[in-house]
Amino acid sequence: MLWSLLKILFFVILVAALAYGAGILMETGPGLRVAVADMEFVLGPLQAVILALLTVVGVWLLLRVAGFLVALVRFLNGDETAISRYFSRSRERRGFQALADGMLALASGEARLAMSNAAKAERFLRRPDLTNLLSAQAAEMLGDKGRARDIYKKLLGDDRTRFVGVRGLMKQKLAEGDTETAIKLAEKAFVLKPRHAETQTTLLQLQANAEDWKGARKTLNAKLRHGNIPRDLHRRRDAVLAVCEARDLMVDGDEPRARDLSIEANKLSPDLVPAAVMAARAYHAQGREKQAVRVLRRAWEAQPHPDIAAAFAELVPDETPQDRILRFGQLTDVRPDDPETRMLTAELAIAAEDFPAARKALGDLVDTAPTVRALTLMAAVERGLGSDDEVVRGFLAKALGAPRGPQWVCDSCATVQPAWAPVCGHCGGFDTLAWKPAPANQAALAGASNMLPLLVGGGLEKSVE
Repeated sequence: MLWSLLKILFFVILVAALAYGAGILMETGPGLRVAVADMEFVLGPLQAVILALLTVVGVWLLLRVAGFLVALVRFLNGDETAISRYFSRSRERRGFQALADGMLALASGEARLAMSNAAKAERFLRRPDLTNLLSAQAAEMLGDKGRARDIYKKLLGDDRTRFVGVRGLMKQKLAEGDTETAIKLAEKAFVLKPRHAETQTTLLQLQANAEDWKGARKTLNAKLRHGNIPRDLHRRRDAVLAVCEARDLMVDGDEPRARDLSIEANKLSPDLVPAAVMAARAYHAQGREKQAVRVLRRAWEAQPHPDIAAAFAELVPDETPQDRILRFGQLTDVRPDDPETRMLTAELAIAAEDFPAARKALGDLVDTAPTVRALTLMAAVERGLGSDDEVVRGFLAKALGAPRGPQWVCDSCATVQPAWAPVCGHCGGFDTLAWKPAPANQAALAGASNMLPLLVGGGLEKSVE
């Protein structure tokens, strides 16, 4: 409203100024005298203004004629497009102005205006490679997916715009949930532009979701080759994919190849828990016990985890509880103050019915880090030491509402997963699971990592009974 009032006010002021100027010209003296040869002309003020305007128009026409003559000379000298370029310059200026206005409208969220300017630009420029993309994006903003799809298909016919068309169709299929078609389009886009970082990332994600581990490793290597991923992150994710490929080979019965891949994954990322566990089992199957112990110790040093302890127990499955305590010293002497190490030591002691040693191992853990597992272990210790039922029940009651401790949590959506996986089961993120405490609002999930006593022969269950 204010802008409209300002425009009206400006128009009134302009008309008043022109009327005032015309009045002054009419009241001036004899005007302008022009002498040409022996002739003299006397022009009134209004006639002088008209002559000035005619002079400006004449100069403009002269320049236009001169430009045309230059184009004609170039045409006669062999430049076949000189005359057509001369007449098309104005159209090009108007076309590119419409294209610029359309891009600004699209950025401002004015989809209909962008569509109108795209059509206008196409009339002047006749460059569908420039205007179709603008039209497609405007159609998508308006929700007209059918029209956008038709435009993207038109882009496929031109080598210059084929990648844009494939990428546009791929995004539409992703939005529709048609991942099977999307992955084919992503592969085609990758062939057209193997250096394109966004296409590499999309293809890698789709291949991981489809469990195409070999294809995902090739895409990941392309990302590294073209400098679109740091080397350390590449090694980590290549290890993740190698672990998954090894799992599938194990299911298919190709155990030798699966073992080799497990060891390769562990070398790529020694702190990746699933890779360390699988590599230790591979070394154990090959009779290379020292390498298996070394792998698990190194992984425990990076991050103590119940699955590592379970794999360490598998190396000698039939040992006595006392022998197990002695052998596990190779593991528990690494990061002895870590809560996971202290709980593992307590579980081993409970299995050997050495309840004072178990209490000593737990120490003040039930006060400083009261998790379900720590409190349950303390209840078993108290039962083993002959404490009153009220004491045992007190620790078990506290365990009911205590945190679960570290779990596999997605860094993207903060959802707790029951076991490690390469892809988050909730948000679909690739390599986003981390072993850490879950958010307070996450429900507790049961899993192998919650109650490790199963690994040492069920000592806790027997003690609680």
